[in-house]
Amino acid sequence: MLRLHTICAMVSLAFFVFISSCKNNGDKSDGKIIAKAFDKNLFLDDLLNAMPPKLKGKDSASFASNFINGWVKKQVLIHKAEENITIDQKDFEEKLENYKNSLITYAYERELIRQKLDTNISDLEIEKYYNENKDDFELKENIVKVVYVKVNNSSPKINKVGEWYKLKGPKDREQLESFCYQFADNYFLDDKSWLLFNDLLKEIPIKTYNQEQFLQNNRYIEMKDSLYSYFVNILGFKIKDNLSPLGFEKENIRNIMINKRKMELIDKMQNDLYKEAEKNNDFEIFK
Repeated sequence: MLRLHTICAMVSLAFFVFISSCKNNGDKSDGKIIAKAFDKNLFLDDLLNAMPPKLKGKDSASFASNFINGWVKKQVLIHKAEENITIDQKDFEEKLENYKNSLITYAYERELIRQKLDTNISDLEIEKYYNENKDDFELKENIVKVVYVKVNNSSPKINKVGEWYKLKGPKDREQLESFCYQFADNYFLDDKSWLLFNDLLKEIPIKTYNQEQFLQNNRYIEMKDSLYSYFVNILGFKIKDNLSPLGFEKENIRNIMINKRKMELIDKMQNDLYKEAEKNNDFEIFK
């Protein structure tokens, strides 16, 4: 039978204000029990330590009620599990030990990485890696270099956008940028970056059943619906299953190289510790 103090459901708002006040003022709770489930007790100190310091009034009451109820539910689940599952004590202790060791080593490795990992990777290093591993960079989707603008049909100078987005004149980009900052509902003007063509299709209502054929036969695209006009300038494209361009893979390569450095740093740390322990006769292997 579950024996549970009903404080969490019946305690008054004034009590919760008192709890919040205790936490903010650093008062001690002298081991006051605020809930009990089976043979486990929840102390006021546990609640005070968990409660954010700036909570007051109803927020304090809500947090306390949720915390207590959450603790009770956890104890009920643990008790039910203990009743219905037979645990091999030796196996259980071994798993706990392994878990503890994993947490300790993970924390140590994370701190080592934080202190010593060099995350500076130059463009030359990225390019070298790319050139040496081109077989790993096959495009899985079609990509494009593009400039596009989505603008409300009531916007001023909309007829001019139809000229500027083609970027044929020396001042077209400047004029287009100025217009987009003021009036466009959405736009993309970074013609140096590659985008997935499928991501472009999420922004522009282009309908096509053959992406490759569409890209090969379209450069300037103008569309209109009841609310918006769309202007798309496809400056370049790459078809899937071909070599992915370096510009599209740059961040991917940077992450690959950083992860490789992490593994090398951890391996070196482990080998250095082994050699140091071996030198100091800290272990012995019996044959």
